[in-house]
Amino acid sequence: MDDTAKKNTEKKKGSIGEVVFNEIIEWLESFVFAIFIVILLFTFIFRIVQVDGPSMEDTLHDGDRLILTHFNYTPKRGDIVVLNSEGLNETIIKRVIAVGGDTVSIDFLKGEVTVNGEVLKEDYIKELTYLEEGRAIKDLTVGDGQVFVMGDNRNHSTDSRNAKVGLVNNDDILGKAIFRIYPVSKAGSVG
Repeated sequence: MDDTAKKNTEKKKGSIGEVVFNEIIEWLESFVFAIFIVILLFTFIFRIVQVDGPSMEDTLHDGDRLILTHFNYTPKRGDIVVLNSEGLNETIIKRVIAVGGDTVSIDFLKGEVTVNGEVLKEDYIKELTYLEEGRAIKDLTVGDGQVFVMGDNRNHSTDSRNAKVGLVNNDDILGKAIFRIYPVSKAGSVG
């Protein structure tokens, strides 16, 4: 082999090594960028939480894992939310029944919840609302910037009917549950 052919062969070998090295660097840059984006998303837009207890059955079960969104969130009736309960000194998950300006009444004999004079159609609850859970609710008006929340398993839920929870300030809401990720067999949107 003459010197020119030898140099070309060595040049090609060096080029292959450089190409592989550059490819590895590109993969690493992409990986680091993807991790950075995931961290940003879960810091500012999403959170993952675990359901603890039976208060949201049959909608959610103990051990379910959910993705919450808390970016630019305004509570609406029917939303499933995770909130800080100062009175219970823990984080709880409940359904928003009424928002600021709404009036709530509960007829514990009929098991019905009324918001603004209309009986709620609650096909998501486990059973009718028969337990007072601390206090009777008759024409309770929810203040601006607050919500009234209840668990779907009404007779096994500590919620706004209990003085320890009461009306919840919107600022105490960590986010709205939007997607169940575990168990995988039940993965999908929640609500």
